Amino acid sequence: MKAILLTAALAALQSFSPVALADKGGSCHFHGKTPATQAVVTDCATQRRDALVKAGKLESSWQSATLGTLELVDGKKGKEWKATFTNPAAADKTKQTLYVFFSHPGNFIAANFTGQ
Repeated sequence: MKAILLTAALAALQSFSPVALADKGGSCHFHGKTPATQAVVTDCATQRRDALVKAGKLESSWQSATLGTLELVDGKKGKEWKATFTNPAAADKTKQTLYVFFSHPGNFIAANFTGQ
């Protein structure tokens, strides 16, 4: 009987505990087909660039790279946002331009140096 009461009490307490939240990049996950605004995609692109630097996938000089262009392009599955960052301080001169792709609603797709 004590075990049942203890289990019920723990279950009740868990329902009042705070929900785990996603990391800083979690705010750029959208549902539905409503197109994202340029302001939203600009913010998400900056967050994604920062996350790539933090994860060690980009060198630290990318932290200060500026967003050059943001355009809507035709992708494999329809319209996509293409954000372009430039970093003249990049050690590899062939990788001074970073392209970050988002779906039309604003979800991250990919990041690369080729723009493809």
